Amino acid sequence: MSKHLSKNNKIKVIAIVGATASGKTAYSIELAKKFDAEIISADSRLVYQGFNIGTAKPTIQEQDGIPHYMIDIVAPEFEYSAGLYKEQAKKIILEIHSKGKTPIIVGGTGLYIDILLKNYNLPKIEANKDLREELSKLTWDELYNNLKKLDPEAAESINTNDRKKIIRAIEIIKATNMPLSKTRGIDESEYDIQWIGRNFDRETLYSRIDKRVDIMIEYGLLEETKNLLDKHGRIPNLVHTIGYKEILGYIDNKYSLTEAAELLKKNTRNYAKRQLTWFRKNDEIEWNIYPDKLKK
Repeated sequence: MSKHLSKNNKIKVIAIVGATASGKTAYSIELAKKFDAEIISADSRLVYQGFNIGTAKPTIQEQDGIPHYMIDIVAPEFEYSAGLYKEQAKKIILEIHSKGKTPIIVGGTGLYIDILLKNYNLPKIEANKDLREELSKLTWDELYNNLKKLDPEAAESINTNDRKKIIRAIEIIKATNMPLSKTRGIDESEYDIQWIGRNFDRETLYSRIDKRVDIMIEYGLLEETKNLLDKHGRIPNLVHTIGYKEILGYIDNKYSLTEAAELLKKNTRNYAKRQLTWFRKNDEIEWNIYPDKLKK
């Protein structure tokens, strides 16, 4: 039997999850070197070409010779989806396994990770054009509060500034008359998964987030945002992505660059809270451990 298959002939996969700035990238590269593994990103923003500094995308130097997948695969105009992620990532898992290597899934986009590894079945609900048009007229707060009334748990897990996901969630909830969590069927996972969670105490995590934002500004986040704006215009994926939307506020003279940086830190801390809320529901995750069962 292959060392990369479990007793029930499932492919062994390591999943490294956690909040932004929790050290997932460095940790995954360390494991990849030890276990002869390759890395598949599970981040809904790293798929976009040119979204580099603002998403803390690992550079070629940071990747340190370890193959990384699902990074820089589509233009920012493309509306990438969790369903497409599952389809493409499954193929890459098989490719890595066929080389006799271990796939490591790394990221903080809980929906992508669960759809891939927990084998979620997404509800096949057709788009409701009338409802979408009606919801598109609402302000950010009105839209989010609408979702919160229908499904508080879903509201907690979705980025408050991601209008597309909020509208889709409301659409599914209204069509099925069920909370979002109940609309996702779960089949048995296709993989033997070692779940590892990365985290720090709140003070340390927030300090790491603040430091990361300062580095982003220093390394040219403003210039990157301007370049993306010049190249792509005010596309939804730019104006709704944490890291760029705050800098766009500065470009639009809504506030100073210092205020933009503070807003980015605040929004990132709030995002980290939502990520941890999502992952803490998975009681299979072992936090801050080394995967002993995979030691050679």
